[in-house]
Amino acid sequence: MIVGERILEVSGNKTPLASIKSLGINIQLEDVKMGAENLEITYVYTANYEEGVGQIKIKGILLAKEDSKRAKDIADSWSKSKRVPDDYAGIVLSAVNYSGSANGTLLARVLGLTAPLIPPKIELSKAQSASAAPAAPAAAAPSGKKK
Repeated sequence: MIVGERILEVSGNKTPLASIKSLGINIQLEDVKMGAENLEITYVYTANYEEGVGQIKIKGILLAKEDSKRAKDIADSWSKSKRVPDDYAGIVLSAVNYSGSANGTLLARVLGLTAPLIPPKIELSKAQSASAAPAAPAAAAPSGKKK
């Protein structure tokens, strides 16, 4: 479970009067090691504003509290293959993306860039789309005015 974070470095730049064509987000894990009490996962979150418009980069450490066997397995996986286990990667990447988006938004505002947010693509399955259809309006009740 992710229990904390430390931001180590923040940088950003913007080309004046350039127009943003797209936004690319890159998350890179640089190191995973056992700390005194927590697993420490060093990452770099980069938002590239294309084409050559600007960049935001945030380097930090996620702190994760796991039981000792799980933490050892994650650290061993990293030392052998420079990968975290697939079932743990989603947790780590989601935490880095959340932090990068939140902290990157503050930096983007200062630089005059759009927030580094990529909204999820929302799709409805056929069962969901039928239930998501608007309900038919209720029949109006008779006015029943009394004199």
